[in-house]
Amino acid sequence: MQVETFDCPLGGVTLHAVAMGKGPLAILLHGITANAYVFLPLMERLAGHFRLVSIDMRGHGRSSKPATGYTAQDYADDIEALVRHLDAGPALLIGHALGARDAFVAGARDNGLVSGIVAIDFTPFIDEQVFVALGQRIGHGNRLFADKAAIAAALSERYPMTPRDAIERRAQYGYREADGGWRPLADAIAMVETANGMRKSFEADFTSLKVPTLLIRGAESKFISPEVWARTQALRPDMRAVELANADHYAAEQIPGPIAEQILSFWRRDVRPVAPG
Repeated sequence: MQVETFDCPLGGVTLHAVAMGKGPLAILLHGITANAYVFLPLMERLAGHFRLVSIDMRGHGRSSKPATGYTAQDYADDIEALVRHLDAGPALLIGHALGARDAFVAGARDNGLVSGIVAIDFTPFIDEQVFVALGQRIGHGNRLFADKAAIAAALSERYPMTPRDAIERRAQYGYREADGGWRPLADAIAMVETANGMRKSFEADFTSLKVPTLLIRGAESKFISPEVWARTQALRPDMRAVELANADHYAAEQIPGPIAEQILSFWRRDVRPVAPG
């Protein structure tokens, strides 16, 4: 499947995009410190059904890195502007972690730009110690690496259940040559501000969502505890919720096949019948 890359000028920021496929618009939103390319295996499995556009979100990858503007509302503004820019909505939003949070907030605006949401391993009620550990990982990853092998070794240690090809993809697309070595493309200050913003409650947005929503949890996730998962389902029992084996928080990269199957089933059963047009 042919992969396209292009930039989307949205006024205040320009977002780098990776795209493939034809069909209804689906926008993919990565987790903190990641980039658009982590979704390539998932996109390949969905390209026969959707026009898939995966973006480097602000502060990440090859997109703009403004000095400020890393709240949930800022990220949701970008999603709204992107759907309008692509002029192909409403869009199915497929988000992992940070991207899922942003999809919830964008979808809660109920402006007809979002047809449905797939949220991979993120919900309200995340435990505080999870965010403490996240901040530590972000700080540890913001350093100079000697070469791509050193990056891959560090990523393999950080993501022990993630397959080698996914690790290599992160190493290939998430770093730049600098200072005689390699540094993350994700902006350090933006990552700190984004991580702090992820602590803030979006329960009101989640509660008010009217678009069809699929929640996915990796069965080995340390990000969403069983208690948080149960509490989330109790808050919104109308949302479809599935737990997938052989995956942790990074399920989209670890088991793209089962994730794609869940997305297609959700689309056919819950989204397509109610999507406008």
